[in-house]
Amino acid sequence: MKIKDRVEYTTKPDPLTCGPEESILGAAKKMSSKNYGAIVVVDGDRKVLGLVTERDIMRRTVAEERNPADTSVGEIMTSELRVASENDNLIDWLRIMSNERFRRLPIVDEDGRLTSIMTQGDFVSYTWPDLMTQAVTLTKSTVGNSYQIFLILAAVLAYTLLVGTAFTLFA
Repeated sequence: MKIKDRVEYTTKPDPLTCGPEESILGAAKKMSSKNYGAIVVVDGDRKVLGLVTERDIMRRTVAEERNPADTSVGEIMTSELRVASENDNLIDWLRIMSNERFRRLPIVDEDGRLTSIMTQGDFVSYTWPDLMTQAVTLTKSTVGNSYQIFLILAAVLAYTLLVGTAFTLFA
């Protein structure tokens, strides 16, 4: 399934952005006002230059005792980013993000301009209904239709394991 094929993809809000010259203080205020954990750094053409997360601010500004009003996001941003196209396979990116341990994936158009940002949580929530459908189908074909309680318990167990794994990976 392509990233753009998920119904939820089209309803995602625009990603929070700023230019590389924005102060850390300004970026942090924008992030706080929207309750976002990251801001995408773009140039005037919306081409992705980097990403600044709450963790970046803590490690590269606060812990280094930099003044957030005098430090630009360009000085602390992560500039080596993976980006995807909305035509890319959703499951492939979920696997890549999990294996390479990053949580945010800018989505760009064919000209490299930012169109959206996906989080690992987005991918998990988007694939969860499909995984449940596959589990039910598989269970029905192997166990039979008379074990409805087994299906419910299996779904609860699978959900618990999935959420527990996600929290462990991102804690």
